[in-house]
Amino acid sequence: MKTWLLYLIVSISGAVILSLEILGTRILGPFYGVSLYLWSALISVTLMSLSLGYWAGGRLADRSPNPAKLAIFLVLSGLWIALTPLLKLPLLKLTDILGLRGAVLVSALLLFSPPLTLLGMISPFAIKLQTHDIGQVGRTAGTLSAVSTFAGVVAALLTGFLLIPYFGVIRLSLLLGGLLLFAALLIVLVYPPKNKWLPMITLLLGAVMAVGVLQVEARQSAPYLASGDSPYADVRVAAEDGNLTMLIDGAIHTMVDSLNGANLLNYGVVLELINDLTGLDNSMLMIGLGGGALFNKYVDDGWQVDAVEIDPLVIDYAYRYFNLADSKRIFCEDGRQFLMRSTEKYAVILIDAFGSSSIPFQLTTREAFSLIKSHTKEDGLLAINVISEGWNSKFLSALASTIQEHYRHVLALPCHEPPNTLGNIILLASDKEITMPEEWLPRPFDFLYDSYLHWAVVQKNHAWDNRFEPTTANARVLTDDLNPVDLWAEEINLASRLAYREEQETHSLR
Repeated sequence: MKTWLLYLIVSISGAVILSLEILGTRILGPFYGVSLYLWSALISVTLMSLSLGYWAGGRLADRSPNPAKLAIFLVLSGLWIALTPLLKLPLLKLTDILGLRGAVLVSALLLFSPPLTLLGMISPFAIKLQTHDIGQVGRTAGTLSAVSTFAGVVAALLTGFLLIPYFGVIRLSLLLGGLLLFAALLIVLVYPPKNKWLPMITLLLGAVMAVGVLQVEARQSAPYLASGDSPYADVRVAAEDGNLTMLIDGAIHTMVDSLNGANLLNYGVVLELINDLTGLDNSMLMIGLGGGALFNKYVDDGWQVDAVEIDPLVIDYAYRYFNLADSKRIFCEDGRQFLMRSTEKYAVILIDAFGSSSIPFQLTTREAFSLIKSHTKEDGLLAINVISEGWNSKFLSALASTIQEHYRHVLALPCHEPPNTLGNIILLASDKEITMPEEWLPRPFDFLYDSYLHWAVVQKNHAWDNRFEPTTANARVLTDDLNPVDLWAEEINLASRLAYREEQETHSLR
């Protein structure tokens, strides 16, 4: 087989393997969260499938090493990858009963094992076709492996840095599938098969597949004002029933009234109690921006707010769709990195970066809270929005125990009922006692004239009246070295994923 063609084929297959592995986090991430489980499942499935492909490909290559079989492997794997956006919802429904960890593993196996196994079969075939002298087999295998691996490195960098943010998941799936079909087409053009129609059939299949998948993309995007893939997450903006919602990896992070920007998430209005809980100046650091509803509210209330958001697409959508207040104090970087380089101290540090899809472990540890404390003014306040499976979950207890390493008082304000269900809890921490006069809390009866204000006051009263000190006896202190938040977040993630799946199915039927 021609050397240039063989090198091109192994380059394309190596590039697609690494790109598909990274793309898998965006295909499954909105359903299961981009967690330790997902990465472990994808890496395991990739290595297992390649191992199976190497074994099967080697046996087939010894029997009949011909270019036509390479073309078949490329066509089948290309079609499967390109059709993945169509296959994912039916396959994911089959795995619901397995729990989060089982569902992640089996879903990754069903979606990605077939094309990866086929791509794994290419390497032993290429080595067999390129080996003309048994004395050169080592050099041949090494060279082909080096070419394939180098192409994979380049593809991995391009996928993470450029292709996912600018192409999106569906179009990148089509691109990868199209590359494999292109490689197969080159083979049948250089080595024409007996059936002269085979190249035309391959092109026709690719065209029909592309049209179908792009129609699915248009239908899935239709319910949203905007949707995009950033370097960090799948971000979408939806408008429905007079509400404007930002979803990050399928989880709601902001919901406001589209007319007046009023916050429609209960934890958001509960956090307004901060106005009455600190007697210091009005300096605030907010880690996690979302659509900017909280940022706008505190700016309107006269706070000087620095906001840190790691995702540039989130910031962009906040400006474009949520009327984010124009500010030069919004920083696009990781919250912990910002704290490491900043010299500012704040009266209030508010962390709203814990989503149901993922918990940034680097913001939950003893070392992180030591850094946060160094940026908190004396008797200042730390406020954290936490999603918890119940009022006394292991995660909540461990987080409170870790915070107590640096702050004397920790108080929890629950935002949901009943106490054993999934919902938001606000953790407050300070070196001074966290309290306020009861008469400062507005009474719901006084706001019956306005349904929104009445609802907001009810949320504040519920949270404050049910405040409690989290149980920290025998709770683990989280550290950079040992932090099992992924294990504790499993129930949170699964509950929110099922809700998101129902929403996706509703949209797909429209």
